Amino acid sequence: MNKEQRLDLLKEVSEVRGISGNEREVSRLIQRRLKDVVDHFEYDNLGSTISYLKPLDEKKPTVLFAAHMDEIGFIVTNIEESGLLRFSNVGGWWGHVVPAHEFIIKTRTGQEYFAVTGAQPPHGMPAEKRKQVMELKDMYLDLGVDNKKQVEEMGIRIGDTITPKQDFRVLQNGNALLGKAWDDRACVAIGIEVMENLKDEKLASNVVFAGTVQEEVGLRGAATASYHVKPDIAFATDVTMSYDLPGTPNNDTKLGTGVALSIMDASVIAHRGLFDFVEEIAKEKGIKYTYDLMTGGGTDSGAIHKQFDGIINMTISLPCRYFHSHVSIIDLRDYEAAVELVTEVIRRITPEIIEQLRASKYE
Repeated sequence: MNKEQRLDLLKEVSEVRGISGNEREVSRLIQRRLKDVVDHFEYDNLGSTISYLKPLDEKKPTVLFAAHMDEIGFIVTNIEESGLLRFSNVGGWWGHVVPAHEFIIKTRTGQEYFAVTGAQPPHGMPAEKRKQVMELKDMYLDLGVDNKKQVEEMGIRIGDTITPKQDFRVLQNGNALLGKAWDDRACVAIGIEVMENLKDEKLASNVVFAGTVQEEVGLRGAATASYHVKPDIAFATDVTMSYDLPGTPNNDTKLGTGVALSIMDASVIAHRGLFDFVEEIAKEKGIKYTYDLMTGGGTDSGAIHKQFDGIINMTISLPCRYFHSHVSIIDLRDYEAAVELVTEVIRRITPEIIEQLRASKYE
């Protein structure tokens, strides 16, 4: 995939809409992109899209790598007589980043409407109120209508989804990529590229890519998808903190430092043997990498590694600024490093490697 094709893919995955529980458009994107690449698709009952590179060979071990399709957003909870909409969050939002932003409301019938979160001017506002973070329960969406009846005539109902609106952009240095939903659409794109890279190769394992659902509300699709696939070894791919901003700790994980190998987060500790195996490949291939260590938050690995009697597992991440907002930024060079590393790691997985990794835990 050349740079122009890569940027086209990243634009598409960023701009597509799909909050937790409503990931169908993202699923369709994956299927469209991979229909001539993979052997077949399967699905769990929550909606995760599971792509099998080749027909399943029971004599080979199965490698699963996952990226969650969902993004954070909101749902309509009330239509006021004035026509303003109240809403509730789906996934984690900080109140500071919600007011004065653009959103798309999608109805049950597929109609889409533009709206903004109201932000009242500070004139006349008490000083104490100006210092406070506005709570979500006090916020509203403005459609530019006169009353509740007009909203109902548009077909908007309680429970309709609300998705951030943000265009993809390549920023000034040519590597910084601005978009919404890099958490975790950047890694959905990685999954698509990796499957394309491996399409014509003879591999010693079954390769499965899962676009999982409902990660942002509890790692739900990762649990059902990994149960469906029954992998011998699994990777979650996700974004992580970029510590290159004022006031952040001076950690090594920053934009441009490469793909981030996750040692642990609040939901999982990486399988040590697998971590070492992946790091050695990165060193051998000269792939730029850094370490990821988060004490808060989790990834699909948190659900995957606990399936059955335990699955050999770790997370491979991308540094990202401002995720869980409208305007997140990744670095194209980190993305390319992640594609190269995941591709090469899967190439190296054999039945012998699986047995060595299993043995490393108790011998």
